[in-house]
Amino acid sequence: MKRVLLKLSGEALAGEKKSGFDEETVLKVARQIKAVAEEGIQVGIVIGGGNFWRGRTSETINRSKADQIGMLATVMNCIYVSDLCRYVGLKTEVYTPFVCGAFTKLYSKDGVEEDFAQNKVIFFAGGTGHPYFSTDTATVLRAVEIEADAILLAKAIDGIYDSDPKLNPNAKKYDKVSIQEVIDKKLAAVDLTASIMCLEQKMPMLVFGLEEEDSIINTVHGKFNGTEVTVE
Repeated sequence: MKRVLLKLSGEALAGEKKSGFDEETVLKVARQIKAVAEEGIQVGIVIGGGNFWRGRTSETINRSKADQIGMLATVMNCIYVSDLCRYVGLKTEVYTPFVCGAFTKLYSKDGVEEDFAQNKVIFFAGGTGHPYFSTDTATVLRAVEIEADAILLAKAIDGIYDSDPKLNPNAKKYDKVSIQEVIDKKLAAVDLTASIMCLEQKMPMLVFGLEEEDSIINTVHGKFNGTEVTVE
């Protein structure tokens, strides 16, 4: 793979704290990203906002406003993880689809390509910039736009199961599954909008648990214990 889009779960970055950031966890992620980037692989990153906010769970405020708060949560996450990536020696850039003053750059495909050419790790914050679209959808959208070879989906669980493993101890994990089967069986990989976009644009995914040792590096090298989502 020459270019990948890494989707990080906000909750996974919080570690056992469940909210906010666990710095040791994030540093481990940053060091893995550095190892991948030093192999010459270009890395784009989308981060969820679940360690701060989940708009879907709010029943008291307008959905659009709830989603806007969620978008800002992803901006905070990207700024934080970006700076820890810089701490370990990487060059980074954070893009948003809306203006954030001097905090981020306004998204531009040409700008992203220029930054990739300068060996920068690119963070795509702020989702799609619109309500009713999740960071899953933003992940697939950016992956397609930057022509990534695959989406690396780092989650709090280690793959795709036929039911929720937290609720069903007998849940079966898939080693390989087609995106069509993910859609037909409503498997909880990414949301339906993102799944359909993966199907239409033939964007494969590798789903794995972030907590596993060197999970990002192993996934890039094809040595992972998660689920491969095929698009053929």
